[in-house]
Amino acid sequence: MVELNWTLESERWLRDIFNYISIDNPQAASATIESIYEMAQILKTFPESGYRIAYLIKPDRNIDILGVFHGSLDMDRYLKEDKYDL
Repeated sequence: MVELNWTLESERWLRDIFNYISIDNPQAASATIESIYEMAQILKTFPESGYRIAYLIKPDRNIDILGVFHGSLDMDRYLKEDKYDL
């Protein structure tokens, strides 16, 4: 069976996420971390199904989806500055 191994850095990030959310809502912090662990379990069955969604929360609280990336894509292709007119 496939094992998921959480690096020390990933555990540190989860702790930081938990600590940040728990300032306002400890129950939501626990639920968030549990949800992340549960979602990660999908990788055991579908290891190449990983998506990354980059988004921006605007001052009016609307959310702009900036990009959706699949884990198997060449991320450098999407991050090159010369691709965009800035």
